[in-house]
Amino acid sequence: MTNIALTEHDEQPTAGVRKRVPMSELTGFFSRAFQDTMAALQAQGVHPTGPPFGKYYGMPTETVDVEAGFPVSATITAAGDVVPGSLPGGRCVEAVHVGPYDTMERTYAEIGRHFVDAGLTPGAVMWESYLSDPEVEPDPSAWRTRICWPVG
Repeated sequence: MTNIALTEHDEQPTAGVRKRVPMSELTGFFSRAFQDTMAALQAQGVHPTGPPFGKYYGMPTETVDVEAGFPVSATITAAGDVVPGSLPGGRCVEAVHVGPYDTMERTYAEIGRHFVDAGLTPGAVMWESYLSDPEVEPDPSAWRTRICWPVG
C-alpha cells in the first residue's frame, strides 16, 4: 500500500520541452529533453531548484502529450525547444512510488481509487518528480518517484 496524501503546492516555474511522443519513445524523449533543458539553463545562468519532472497532459494512450524538464526559480527565455512553463499550484493528491518506472501503473491505480474514495475529481494534468537518479542508484527497486495529481 502506498502512502497517499492530499497536499498543497505553490505554482512552480519550470523550463522544459513539450512534445507528443509514442510511449515506446518516452525514455529517449526524457533523456533528450533533460539534456536540452540543462544546456539552455546553463547558457542562461539558471540552476534547477528541484529534481527533474515529467508533466503529462491527459491520460497516455499509444502516444502521450508530455513535458519534461526542471523546476526553476524564475521564468526563463525560450531557447530552441526549451520553453518556460509551470507546475500548477493548489491541492494535489500525492504519493511516492518506490520501484521501477514500469510498475508505476499500480501506484496510479491506488491514486485513482483515492480520488474516488475521497469524492475528488482529478485535474487534467499530472506530474512525476524523479527523486532518484538511475546513474547514481542503478537498482530500479530503490528508485523513488513522487507523483502529484492536482484536484480538478
